Amino acid sequence: MALSPDRPERLADSQRKKDLGYTLLSDSRMEAARAYGIAFQLDEAGVARYAGYGIDLEDASGEKHHQLPVPSVFLIDAQGRVAWRYSDPDYRVRPDNDTLLAAARKLAAAPAPSP
Repeated sequence: MALSPDRPERLADSQRKKDLGYTLLSDSRMEAARAYGIAFQLDEAGVARYAGYGIDLEDASGEKHHQLPVPSVFLIDAQGRVAWRYSDPDYRVRPDNDTLLAAARKLAAAPAPSP
């Protein structure tokens, strides 16, 4: 599953056009991003920079908050708690596959919670 700051209508278009292989959900109000502590506020220069790239943040999200999430990966355990987290403000830097797979395997091997 992935969360995006884009509005649901835009994500539906993406889902139809691309075979993503995962569920893509909208966090256009940035509620989840704020709850996970990864939301950041763009100043006017940042909004203008995105506009220069052809990205209208208000159109994309349907909101006027001018917030974006720091690119992040979270692994959630069976109790719904964050068991592993990776965040980097540089969207080009992502966890390597071996690191992510090792974290997922460790989480999968953890003992099941007692009832």
